[in-house]
Amino acid sequence: MPTPAPAQDSAPSARDDERRRQRLERKLLHYTGKAIADYRLIRPGDRVLVCVSGGKDSLTLLELLHRLRARARGKFALHALTLDQGQPGWDDAPLRAWLEAKGYPHTILRQDTYAVVTAKVPAGKTYCSLCSRLRRGHIYTFARRQGYNKVALGHHRDDLIESLLMALLYNGEIRSMPPKLLTEDRRLVVIRPLAYCQERDIAEYARLSGFPILPCNLCGSQERSARRRVKALIAELAAENPKVPANLLHALQRLRPSHLMDRRWWDFPGLDEQLDGELVDGELVDGGLEGRPAGRAGPAHGPEAGPRGGAAGAGGA
Repeated sequence: MPTPAPAQDSAPSARDDERRRQRLERKLLHYTGKAIADYRLIRPGDRVLVCVSGGKDSLTLLELLHRLRARARGKFALHALTLDQGQPGWDDAPLRAWLEAKGYPHTILRQDTYAVVTAKVPAGKTYCSLCSRLRRGHIYTFARRQGYNKVALGHHRDDLIESLLMALLYNGEIRSMPPKLLTEDRRLVVIRPLAYCQERDIAEYARLSGFPILPCNLCGSQERSARRRVKALIAELAAENPKVPANLLHALQRLRPSHLMDRRWWDFPGLDEQLDGELVDGELVDGGLEGRPAGRAGPAHGPEAGPRGGAAGAGGA
């Protein structure tokens, strides 16, 4: 009779997973803390409403912010908000149990936006735009009524660079999701503390942490969305040059209005008046441009002149 094989010890694997989880947590905390410091996303006394959809990104955000809050000795308040949009099969019981076990203050807000979206959006079209607007309205209203001054969203680095390319390719604009945004009514500040964090790190951290991930049945079947195509394009380019995603993020931080074509942000007509000299018989005399720094005409508007009215609402938070 054959001798049964000894049972494999799962303890080493579990220990390896925990070490991996801790390494990822340290990395994510570092980049989250850096984004908070770089853009002053959270200050002492802030009341932060964390939007928790039940996905990997928002659950990671909530966990990291609670870790950082503990380090800050509770100098800011956190509250998790989950919006039940009335999707068929929605079950937030596992999420509620997890939040309660963690001791995280939370609210489940029930608003049937699903019926509105399915009634108004034609068959075969993406729900994302209308769904996002309705969801945002309910979240902002709750935040204002409950006295929160910050709303934290779980968008990460990959979301930001995908949004940049989508705006370029499909909307003819240079924009993305800002790490910090003042709402149009100027009553809330929307923050994205995961702006420097990579999606793959978040996904692995969420898996190793055993977060109760809830599926989005509203739009999960719409595989032909523009965002998926852009994500695939970035992945293809990154396979050839791994620096592509980081370069796209850096581009959002290195805007050069003098090298674009937007007359609202750079005084192109005024460049002629900045010539160090004048044209005489077709030749530039009296000094020319030798030794003079290029591009000194100055912006018509823009970072050097301060933000323009209405720019705060351009991020699509």
